[in-house]
Amino acid sequence: MGNTLFVVWRESAEAMLVVGILYAWLKRQPDASLGLRYLWGGVAAGIALALLLAGVMLGIATILSSEALDYFQTGMVLVASALIVQMVFWMRRHGRTFKKDLESDMQKNVGSANWWGMLVVVMLAVGRESAETVVFLYGIGMEGQDVPTFILVVALGVLAAYATFWLLQQGGKIFSWRSFFRFSEVLLLLLAGGLLVTGIDRLIASGALSGIVDPVWDTTALLDDSGRFGGVVSALTGYRARPSLLSVAALALYWVTVLLALRRYAAASRGHAGKPRPAPLRG
Repeated sequence: MGNTLFVVWRESAEAMLVVGILYAWLKRQPDASLGLRYLWGGVAAGIALALLLAGVMLGIATILSSEALDYFQTGMVLVASALIVQMVFWMRRHGRTFKKDLESDMQKNVGSANWWGMLVVVMLAVGRESAETVVFLYGIGMEGQDVPTFILVVALGVLAAYATFWLLQQGGKIFSWRSFFRFSEVLLLLLAGGLLVTGIDRLIASGALSGIVDPVWDTTALLDDSGRFGGVVSALTGYRARPSLLSVAALALYWVTVLLALRRYAAASRGHAGKPRPAPLRG
């Protein structure tokens, strides 16, 4: 339940940010009423794309054999893990110019009276967030929830995202968009590591991989990953009370790779920010 709530909250808040930026920009334009109709049309189309993806994934699951379905679900777990990492670095790379780039795309379409082009921009922006949510939720397996519980958790996540969006729009210095993304990216990277371990554990259980040494240790007495609290820690971080050597090595390699990449990105960003601007040309 906790992972589902977090994923829906984070992705919904980011989608609301996209819509909020475009809404505020359109309200300043002469054809605001016409533009807003295309904005909401793009939002609906983006959500429809995500629902189509969900339908395709569920459809595939119904026609696969039990063994093939297990491999398909394992593959989606690993895809979700990789997609989360990619999303974190994408936001790191584009976060500073995100608002400017969105408004620039809108300006080009409005300038050429290409309202359908603007709708496509909105559809792709919202569809990206919604599709990621679908993949993430399928990857974490919706945590064995029944349909009513799942719908309730999704609704709570959307409501929490709206409350977060409203607070962030107030311009608070303590709880800013920058703080939101930094806090949520840490949780996302933890979740990606947990999904990676889950995928590897499933491959070991199916016999596709060898755990090498299984288990390496047993910390059940300290924290049982089948308990309520231990289960949350396990799902969020990849902790296992009785892990295989392969899972431990994979999680260690994951964090070394991610931390090195973050460090390299931070160094590159500081170097780019420190570059002197060229002197203006004088006639």
